[in-house]
Amino acid sequence: MQFYEVIKNRRSIRNFKSTPVNENSLARMINAAMMAPSWKDNTSYRFILINDGNEKEMLAQTIRNDTNEAAMAVRQAPMVAVVVANPQESGVMADREYYLVDSAIAMEHFVLAATNEGYGTCWIGAFDEDRVREILSIPNNFRVVAMTPIGEVAEENAHHSKKDVREYVFLNGWGRPYTENISNNNENIITGIPPVM
Repeated sequence: MQFYEVIKNRRSIRNFKSTPVNENSLARMINAAMMAPSWKDNTSYRFILINDGNEKEMLAQTIRNDTNEAAMAVRQAPMVAVVVANPQESGVMADREYYLVDSAIAMEHFVLAATNEGYGTCWIGAFDEDRVREILSIPNNFRVVAMTPIGEVAEENAHHSKKDVREYVFLNGWGRPYTENISNNNENIITGIPPVM
């Protein structure tokens, strides 16, 4: 799959088939995550992979949201990935804790690699962190950042419509809209996502 096709095809999936994740695909997803940059290359993040049904059920019960969709996705998917990080292995600048950035980049690498391998994911960030730490025996010096179910997609849902670039991207200062300039030939290649100028 071409890079921009991967980005276009990534969606938040909440219905999964029970087919186990292919080991070779999983290895490529893990390797993609491990190639992510981090604060001074310290790699503050770790991934925990869960395919045990009892542990997935316990994780599902930690999820906090207005609907039951994320919890059901965790129960249903053949595997769940949890990303944790040690803040002491990253840095702080201007009150920004970069372990969150490190983890987010690694998780995005993982999610995009999963899309490339033909699997669905759903980033989940609202859960009882202490309970997740207890279930997975995570040391107290690590923070639980996010989790995602992983599996073959059992639903058809459209990607959110493309945002109006002029509202979100500025050129040479705030409020000066960047305007896309895509030729017909390039649009087919990059699937409607504007090039970086």
